[in-house]
Amino acid sequence: MCGKVERFEDLVAWQKARALVAEVYRVTSEGAFARDFHLKDQIRDAAVSIMSNTAEGFERGRMSEFHQFLSIAKGSCGELRSQLYVALDATYISEGTFRRLMNEAQEVGRLIGGLRASVERKRDDCARRGSASHARPATD
Repeated sequence: MCGKVERFEDLVAWQKARALVAEVYRVTSEGAFARDFHLKDQIRDAAVSIMSNTAEGFERGRMSEFHQFLSIAKGSCGELRSQLYVALDATYISEGTFRRLMNEAQEVGRLIGGLRASVERKRDDCARRGSASHARPATD
């Protein structure tokens, strides 16, 4: 993408995380999964945390904070993937649904990881130039 991203909604990582959340909500609303309130809430919270932390970090307006929130989002992505194994083992989801959601979660994790690396480079460049991490967390 050329130029600066001005809104978190324009980040591909956030867009993919949003699609993942919608799919997690759909899957957890079906069958026995819908009746396991603890796991259903936990997996939904992890999915929502991915997109929410990406957005919140961007809106904080500082590269250092954006980097920190992307790290949290990436951790939530790992949490979601772990919970998918629980859902598979409890037979709440089929092998096919598991693979599809796992692939989506891995893609989101890669996107967030790449974005985090880019933000880290920009943050470090700003620190070397003496502007600390005050730069707006827009991406090129």
